Amino acid sequence: MNGVLLTAGEGTRMRPLTLTRPKTMLQVGGKPILQYNLEALRDAGIKDIVMVVGYKKEAIENYFGDGSSFDVNIKYITQEKRLGTAHAINSIRDEIDNEFIVLNGDIIVDPKLIIDLIEKYESDESSSILMLTEVEDPSAFGVVEIKDGIIKNIVEKPAPGEAPSNLINAGIYLFDKTIFEAIDKTEKSERGEYEITDSLKIQMSENKIVRGIKSDNKWIDVGRPWELLDVNEYFINQTEDSIEGEIEEGVTIHGSIVLGKNSIIRSGTYILGPVFIGEGADIGPNSYLRRYTYLGNNVNIGNAVEIKNSIIMDGTNVNHLSYVGDSVIGANCNIAAGTNIANLRFDNKNVKMNVKGERIDCGIRKLGSIFGDNVKTGINSSFNPGVKVGINAAVGSGTIIYEDIPSNTLVLVKQEHNLVKNNR
Repeated sequence: MNGVLLTAGEGTRMRPLTLTRPKTMLQVGGKPILQYNLEALRDAGIKDIVMVVGYKKEAIENYFGDGSSFDVNIKYITQEKRLGTAHAINSIRDEIDNEFIVLNGDIIVDPKLIIDLIEKYESDESSSILMLTEVEDPSAFGVVEIKDGIIKNIVEKPAPGEAPSNLINAGIYLFDKTIFEAIDKTEKSERGEYEITDSLKIQMSENKIVRGIKSDNKWIDVGRPWELLDVNEYFINQTEDSIEGEIEEGVTIHGSIVLGKNSIIRSGTYILGPVFIGEGADIGPNSYLRRYTYLGNNVNIGNAVEIKNSIIMDGTNVNHLSYVGDSVIGANCNIAAGTNIANLRFDNKNVKMNVKGERIDCGIRKLGSIFGDNVKTGINSSFNPGVKVGINAAVGSGTIIYEDIPSNTLVLVKQEHNLVKNNR
């Protein structure tokens, strides 16, 4: 059986983080999101994997290569035009000889979930099987109408109270080759895309058996920037102590820690684990790293810096006397001395963030900022909760940022000074 990973999309809801990389290459817990899916397929016994790539595909191909270092075989198919899930699946039809499992590359699954799919296919006749998950409010998803394990209909984003069930399509499928016949008959949706759910409806109308299976094994959707912090927390919680770098005398550590090669934690630093620190990092002295902090490779954390539940990507410097709370900071940023990235609104209400032009209630009280790559802050600058800063942006000294900053923008504050003659 083949495994197929769909990873061609741009990940626009994750911007500015995805302006420089595919969403599936964002790292959590020490690995790109896509690697967790590849390893889940491998651990379920699937070694032949096709990746459907497109946007910034070089980042994926350079990282995974032919798959040999991950004990799998990888083929790459480029989806030149992103015209929907059915279009992406159709692009691999010449690479498939029999049944195959499809995963959206931006979800993270437990290998047991894939094993459940295979066992269901082997025990019950079916043309397609969908993995289902239960949610409290299904109105934003594709909701299934199901009877005796067989799906009768899929309703996209039903109005509140009109959903046929609370079971939604989790974006994990097992197909036999008849799905390609249904895709050939699939027309563009109102969004101008070829939707795999429409192909499945065609199978249902032709009396093909489309089953649904609900699994209690782990399934995580990573769609919006703040969800990276949740996933990062989950995986950092799974890590075991691994210390390959240097820890100076006078460092205090409570809880687990991963410390990569050629990294150093300097005296006076206080760590509340679990914390992940990559290779070549320089921490302290006298820094404070709080739970679920992830520091990538070659990150420098200066004197008296506090980091809480944040992802700091490769090559970023956070200089002395700064605070970063519940934030995602891109690669190769320079956070100047005294920068404060706040994570709590003054009125204690949920933090809101702009996603694809829409103001979204993130549903959480503590959330800081999202920085793209190559951002620079000036000394004593401050960032209010929920702010996004685009790539290559720079913020001048003493600036208070309370709204999103576009990419390639310089923000300066001009102060008015009163010069009074000193008669002493």
